[in-house]
Amino acid sequence: MLSKEKIARINELSKLAKEGMLSEEQAKERTALRKEYLDVFRSTMRDTIEHVKVVDEEGNDVTPDKIKQIKDQNKFIN
Repeated sequence: MLSKEKIARINELSKLAKEGMLSEEQAKERTALRKEYLDVFRSTMRDTIEHVKVVDEEGNDVTPDKIKQIKDQNKFIN
């Protein structure tokens, strides 16, 4: 998870960009922070999806095959 300080800095830099007061150095910092944020988000989302089991109303496992394959692969890794 990205720290609150980094998220606050992203928001601060975005506000400066909207006001047209963002320097080139700040733009680079914002880009790097956004990339870091997206990497963390994607990793967390992937982990969440890989640990979900989808069940229909009758209790049958209807988890998509692709997710089942990923779960099986992860069994060997862990």
